[in-house]
Amino acid sequence: MRESPIYTQISTDAFPAYREVVDLALGPFVTFGTIQKEYRNAKMIYTPSEMVGTKRKGITGIGERGLRTKCTSHVERLNCTQRVFLKRLDRLTRCFSKKLRNLEAAFRMYAAWYNFCWQTRKPGMSGRKRPTAAMMAKLAGQSWTFDEFFVAVLGG
Repeated sequence: MRESPIYTQISTDAFPAYREVVDLALGPFVTFGTIQKEYRNAKMIYTPSEMVGTKRKGITGIGERGLRTKCTSHVERLNCTQRVFLKRLDRLTRCFSKKLRNLEAAFRMYAAWYNFCWQTRKPGMSGRKRPTAAMMAKLAGQSWTFDEFFVAVLGG
């Protein structure tokens, strides 16, 4: 199979519905594959399971060589970061509202803060910070303070 020159790559677990959704939404403009993880002791509640293997499968636009690039690490890292900063997503939490509107508002505030205010540190011991995501995308000239963020979101 010839690999696609398209750079958009989607990796999901093997949930069957994803295949049709990705095909309908992106069609030939994506490389799509699945990764199914196998665990030992996965039935024990609240204890980490040991991953013992993976099965990778190319669905569209990906050959055997490209299968090694299929991973879910980035989205798992994003989920962890969201759980740390949005306590409503933390497991066994009491700060949860069932209103979809409240969840949407919380995610929008988090996404804006994450992209315009939050700076990660550069690797090593320098303590220097990286530019924010909005600065790298040339949407902002500097990292916003919380007060600037608050004014931009709520208008004062």
